[in-house]
Amino acid sequence: MKPASHVAEGWAREDLEALSAKGLRRVLEPLDSPQGAEVRVGEERLVNFSSNDYLGLAASPAVRAAAASALERYGVGTGASRLVVGDMVPHQRLEARLARFERAEAVRLFNSGYAANTGILPALVGPGDAVFSDALNHASLVDGCRLSRARVVVYPHADVAALTRALDQTPARRKLVVTDSVFSMDGDVAPLRELVAACEAHGAALMVDEAHATGVLGARGAGLCEALGVEARVDLRMGTLSKALGGLGAYVATSRAVADLLVSRARPFVYSTALPAALCAAAECAVDLVEHDPAPRERLWGHIHRFTDGLRALGLPAEPRSAIFPVILGEPSRALDAARCLREAGLLVKAIRPPTVPDGTSRLRFCLSAAHTTGHIDLALEALRRVGVSRGS
Repeated sequence: MKPASHVAEGWAREDLEALSAKGLRRVLEPLDSPQGAEVRVGEERLVNFSSNDYLGLAASPAVRAAAASALERYGVGTGASRLVVGDMVPHQRLEARLARFERAEAVRLFNSGYAANTGILPALVGPGDAVFSDALNHASLVDGCRLSRARVVVYPHADVAALTRALDQTPARRKLVVTDSVFSMDGDVAPLRELVAACEAHGAALMVDEAHATGVLGARGAGLCEALGVEARVDLRMGTLSKALGGLGAYVATSRAVADLLVSRARPFVYSTALPAALCAAAECAVDLVEHDPAPRERLWGHIHRFTDGLRALGLPAEPRSAIFPVILGEPSRALDAARCLREAGLLVKAIRPPTVPDGTSRLRFCLSAAHTTGHIDLALEALRRVGVSRGS
């Protein structure tokens, strides 16, 4: 039975028609399998190049066993926020384990990367302060900047000279620079050494979102800050448990004082029911695997270099910087058509369209995983060649 008022329904239908006309309407496609290199969507068995499960840990037997054991001991839900009765031993254990992994004084858990970024920024800066944000930062950082009510200065992508000028010319009580380390749609990396130097020269704090670098970059898999040796010079490093670590949630590695402040001021932390204990146990196991078993990361980087060489052979620009490779096609319809052709070849590669990416840059976004085989990589390259996604296509 429909509600008495249909006003909102009318609005929705109007907006859905407009999205459909532009090729921008989204639909859900449930998997009938675990995350992995191959997945089942309905009756289709597809090679999955759209998942952020970079190390193949989402279905790891060890990670699943850790979650099952904690589920048996602690139950399903946590009942309340951590400030009420939702704080459990697995939360404390995971924060301590992540602090060791990140070589930080302290870590604070959040329920997602989005919750972390929209909670951390307003907890640190507000009216009278300024936040300097890379133009291609993730939506969660963009929204965190807006929610802070600080002045937001957007600097051109990875342009340290422009950032330096903005830091010079913007009066503020506090100045905070925020950037992704690996940019989620382009796969390129931030010039962190130069950003650190600019922040130090101007008395600004630096927050780095390592969501797509944790587990992938660095000798121990701790991210781009580790890889470049700047961990101790970055004020806040946000990482997720939901990508290379295979689970759900996020964390920030920082000083003890900042971590303590977030307990009182970060609204997503204060007002959200805590992560289930089973997910904390799963993440703790995943961190152990990432730090002590480099083989999956080495396998992933072998795939990254193989895919880079294959894309270059097709005349496409590619650099081995991360596990993310965009194939930019322009208009939404072209990206959708290419994704459909690849699907017919047995590949699941989602088309990424505005507003996730700027107008005119709709693309296929390939994400590589240690769970892939060289056969999967070669299949993707051959499929791209057959559908004509190459130089001059």
